Amino acid sequence: MDFHGREFRYLDIVLAALLWQHPILFCGEPMFVSLSSRTIRLFLTASLLLSVFAAPAAAQVTAFRQAVAEAAARDEDLAAFYRAREFQGIWSGTADRSRRNALMAAFASAANHGLPAAEYDANALMAQLRAASTPADQGRMEVELSRLFMSYARDIQTGMLRPSAVVSAIKREVPYRSRLGTLQAFTQSNPAGFLRGLPPSSPEYTRLMREKLRLERLLGTGGWGPAVNARSLAPGATGDKVVGLRNRLIAMGFLERTATQTYDAAIQTAVQRFQQAHGMVVDGNVGASTMRELNVPMASRLQSVIVAMERERWINRPRGERHIWVNLTDFTASIVDNDRVTFSTRSVIGAIPKDRETPEFSDVMEFMVINPSWYVPRSIITKEYLPMLQNNPNAVRQLDITDGNGRTVSRSAIDFSQYTASTFPFSMRQGPSRGNALGLVKFIFPNKHNIYLHDTPSKSLFGREVRAFSHGCIRLSDPFDFAYALLAKQESDPEGFFQAHLRPGREERVDLNEPVPVHLVYRTAFTNVTGSLQFRRDIYNRDARIWNALAREGVAVRAVQG
Repeated sequence: MDFHGREFRYLDIVLAALLWQHPILFCGEPMFVSLSSRTIRLFLTASLLLSVFAAPAAAQVTAFRQAVAEAAARDEDLAAFYRAREFQGIWSGTADRSRRNALMAAFASAANHGLPAAEYDANALMAQLRAASTPADQGRMEVELSRLFMSYARDIQTGMLRPSAVVSAIKREVPYRSRLGTLQAFTQSNPAGFLRGLPPSSPEYTRLMREKLRLERLLGTGGWGPAVNARSLAPGATGDKVVGLRNRLIAMGFLERTATQTYDAAIQTAVQRFQQAHGMVVDGNVGASTMRELNVPMASRLQSVIVAMERERWINRPRGERHIWVNLTDFTASIVDNDRVTFSTRSVIGAIPKDRETPEFSDVMEFMVINPSWYVPRSIITKEYLPMLQNNPNAVRQLDITDGNGRTVSRSAIDFSQYTASTFPFSMRQGPSRGNALGLVKFIFPNKHNIYLHDTPSKSLFGREVRAFSHGCIRLSDPFDFAYALLAKQESDPEGFFQAHLRPGREERVDLNEPVPVHLVYRTAFTNVTGSLQFRRDIYNRDARIWNALAREGVAVRAVQG
């Protein structure tokens, strides 16, 4: 057969190929049965050419899709995604360049967000892509990029860790998004814009990230310099130790440049600023506690910021235009309106033994109870009061002992010695009074942990620097003012309304017309309204455990040069 003869014109071959691939039926029979021998030769020639040139391309497509199917089969979401696309890629073609570039750019900045740089190494991935020379290798890399995309989206949007698996007292419900839904939405969106929208959009996350990058640059140039080599220092002191203090305060940004070698008024003011930024008693003296905080290494402070960013991802949902923010490490409870603190009061939180620590979670405050009764939690009855009653039936006289129907039972009718913690059948209650353990008002956001905010007759504890003394609930230093601030949204005279309900001494429930979200959080690093960085002590040792878990996942403190 002469492939160069005039009868084998290009157009004839193309037409014949089309007919050969798609036989046209004529009166129920294939058309080619009645074609001339010349045309049949054209069909045969076209078939040969298609088999020569199309078979390798088809084989490549088949190998790619087969590799995609095999690689995706190990992940249910990936398998569903690629099955719906008939195993076609989203990263591998020339038209997919914008997706690849956007993903690599996002991976290149992953460490800025406190994610593991090695997990999202853009340079290594680009090298692997270039090395994927066969369709099968390219199919496997296609699925690997989708897997990494879903992992990155989850990590940067709602955190790397499962909080309760690291710290059992974190009861937070993390707002996880669908992995499959996120991947599907990405393919239908502007790639770069979609990836930029994944991290939390809260102002606090933005401020924390800015401070993280600032500290990393400082660490790259030597950080805050040497630790201060002194046990304590006070105004009037002079010498090398004061110079060390001066230099560290300058490096930290609390003191303007000065050549003084004396603990003068400027240094005292700088120490006060430092103390305020670290939640300490502000007296201007560098005692043992202040010295410990001054000498915390910058790398440790960076760890706290990275943990705070991870925590911010766990709460990546709207907090509420108005919400209550209780930072356990700061011992404060605040009302926040549109990211601005409009009221704040000191708080007392759960004591440091694990069974008394205040848990972390979010809920919604629905009402307050004025002149509340205190229904003693079962754990307090059995662990604290039953042993006291067994030694002295007249102990804790301020509490009524009640039966299953809520009726008061005479102590003389009970032989406390015959009961154990598991068999004690009674409850205990304290009626409304100024001496009530809950004070004169409590604020309720119904939750299974039985945690709420309340007044207290023990006002002296609010003067302490570390205020961890309760059984888990949060005591407020200014509960009446807190109530007035909440009621101001629904009452023209909130103070008069509250006092009118308080005076009779009867227990009364007052509903909030607009329930308010409540967030019990634990932040050892956070920013204030001006954006400056604040640090608090890790009183429950929770952030240390979170950092260790992040480090196991590959997160590291870095120093940035230049």
